[in-house]
Amino acid sequence: MSDGDNNPAAIPVSVVDVHGDNRWMSQHNRFVADTKDKEPDVLFVGDSLIQLLHQFEIWRQLFSPLHALNFGIGGDATQHVLWRLQNGELENIRPKVIVLWVGTNNHEHTAKQVAGGIEAIVHLLNQQQPQAKVIVLGLLPRGEDPNPLRVKNALVNELVRNTVEILSNTSFLDVDPGFVNSDGTISQNDMYDYLHLTRNAYTSVCNLIHGRVQQLLGEAVCDDLNPGL
Repeated sequence: MSDGDNNPAAIPVSVVDVHGDNRWMSQHNRFVADTKDKEPDVLFVGDSLIQLLHQFEIWRQLFSPLHALNFGIGGDATQHVLWRLQNGELENIRPKVIVLWVGTNNHEHTAKQVAGGIEAIVHLLNQQQPQAKVIVLGLLPRGEDPNPLRVKNALVNELVRNTVEILSNTSFLDVDPGFVNSDGTISQNDMYDYLHLTRNAYTSVCNLIHGRVQQLLGEAVCDDLNPGL
């Protein structure tokens, strides 16, 4: 799926500092610092959809009590997340559950390449955090009206779902509660810019995520009580 070493979506690379303020690297360095003095049970990793989640009350209601860390950076594509994780963001911590949400920003890559990039991240997580149960969130539809990016994201989801089902400690979760209306449009009440989620939309999505996270945390407790089974 990933086209091997030739897949640009699966080759780790840092973000080029085109603005000159080094914000991306500063955020990465802050995440690395967090791993040295915090002990998360749940780790969220991804792009702006993960990052912005931290700003809503639903995060404090559902995920803060679970000792969760949020390592989301706006604009990140799979290759950027891969670089971050290979450069310190997985050190010093042993989360029980890792939630991954990335891929919608891979504009220059095909659906097959994006799925390969997500697969590369999952393999890295499985290697460096073998105790963690990984949840890969499905990409959401985007744009007010039907468009090629919706088709591409849906294909990425299909490819990723088929891949993660055969991997250990990894599952796929569709978090789209039905954002596309019967006429094919997406409402600004759900996605204020037809990409990022509103408060109400995050509530719907987070309830789905929270249910799966709670399930896997329970399984992790059972694993700890019955090692080797």
